[in-house]
Amino acid sequence: MLRKLLLITATVISAFALHTAEMNINDRDLELGVKFDMGQFDDGIEPGTIFFGGKILNGQQENRKVENGSSWTDFDRYLEVNFLMKRVVGTMGLSVGMGVKLNYTQGFSSLPLGLEFDYTILTKELVPMFVNGSVYYAPGSLSFLDAKDFLEYRMSFDIEMIENGRVTIGYRNINTNYKTAIGNVVYNDSFYAGFKFAF
Repeated sequence: MLRKLLLITATVISAFALHTAEMNINDRDLELGVKFDMGQFDDGIEPGTIFFGGKILNGQQENRKVENGSSWTDFDRYLEVNFLMKRVVGTMGLSVGMGVKLNYTQGFSSLPLGLEFDYTILTKELVPMFVNGSVYYAPGSLSFLDAKDFLEYRMSFDIEMIENGRVTIGYRNINTNYKTAIGNVVYNDSFYAGFKFAF
């Protein structure tokens, strides 16, 4: 029994103890992201616990909602750098993390804090599967330029088709609330599919 628990724990840890690159698309948007596992660079850091990365989203107008009816739709790409600390909880395949991001788009910047989770569906009969989710929020005190506040939430489901290669299907909602007349803008509200690679 102890051997089985150790094997499951090792499988869960190894699933996150690598750098990752991700590309997500739908018929209008392109998102690219990368996360570096700091444990791969420093022997003093346990692999799979501290990550630093970045993301760029080229979101199109069709998946954007300007809630006050403003006709201004000329938004820049969404850019972010991110930092995440994670740990495995128990032996059932659950991992939780706390993170911070610095993001920027047209006249908008914020420093949201957030929580993330990853759940590994442990089964011998099927390929490895994963459920992921996150929520990040920045109140006015962590919002800069013309930003009033920020809210982002995501959910995704991954299937590891080949070793260190996953197919992902997900949903994202990125809400940028401006202090100016632009008002509340859902920068991107869409489903997507893509690939994740670990290296």
